[in-house]
Amino acid sequence: MARKSSSDSGGFLFKTGIFAVLAGVAFWLFNQFSGKKTDEPANTNTSTEMPAKTEQPAEQASVSKVPENILPASTTGEVVRHTWFTLSYNEDHEQAEWVAYELTRDRLNENWAERPNTFRPDPEVRTESATPRDYTGSGYDKGHLCPAADMAFNETAIDESFFMSNISPQVPAFNVGIWRELEELTRDWARKFNHLYVVTGPIFSVKELGQIGFSKVTVPGAYYKVLYAPDQQKAIAFMLPNSLSERPVMDYACSIDQVEKRAGLDFFPSLLKGLDEELEGSLDEDAWPIDRKRYEERLKTWNRK
Repeated sequence: MARKSSSDSGGFLFKTGIFAVLAGVAFWLFNQFSGKKTDEPANTNTSTEMPAKTEQPAEQASVSKVPENILPASTTGEVVRHTWFTLSYNEDHEQAEWVAYELTRDRLNENWAERPNTFRPDPEVRTESATPRDYTGSGYDKGHLCPAADMAFNETAIDESFFMSNISPQVPAFNVGIWRELEELTRDWARKFNHLYVVTGPIFSVKELGQIGFSKVTVPGAYYKVLYAPDQQKAIAFMLPNSLSERPVMDYACSIDQVEKRAGLDFFPSLLKGLDEELEGSLDEDAWPIDRKRYEERLKTWNRK
């Protein structure tokens, strides 16, 4: 038998080496892509859930503590719920058509939180609220609908009362005069009756006083305040012109029905039903005592002419 030459032997060894390398590469590729990795332990957790987030759940400032059954019907569909008051925003007028909240004796007896005076746009208003700059140089006050003093029992409450959605342009002599007196009387009545449901807002059907600012904020011709004492089954409402007044507050008292017709709203639809509807059409001024000294103080010092 003929002997193989050295070149034949070298070629055989070369081919054998190539085959071995290719086999090794194939084995490595099989381990990499055939399922579980051979160098990692089997995963016994078959769940596909993502790791639990460490974020705090749902305790948000926007979780409202205002009873839903005290809210009027909204004509705009944009109801904004803050922690201690709820409002219906009217984009056409860049302010709330109503603000509703509960006022209690216990809250009024709390130590008052510091007044922040940080007026700012309301981030919860989908269509964007007015801004403080709209009032700059206008000659009108940033008048609270839900008073800061009614929210002073809690830092969050009073802070949220400075959202511009809760603000409306008021004649200064009105804001610091008869409007202030009515707000203070409302707190008197809340202490007397233990708690009140309060709804406040502008009246756009009365001749408006123009518009202010880049946002074209309507200056209302009048305002209303509707009060309901559920424990005593008493109700009263007020409509006041946005101007200086030297008349007694009770000159502006009226029934809830009258405000509903003028403002185009339905107050306490979930509460004043059946026999209770009589409260909407009645007015008993004697059930709501007033402090005559406060009226005299308004005439002497609060009214600015």
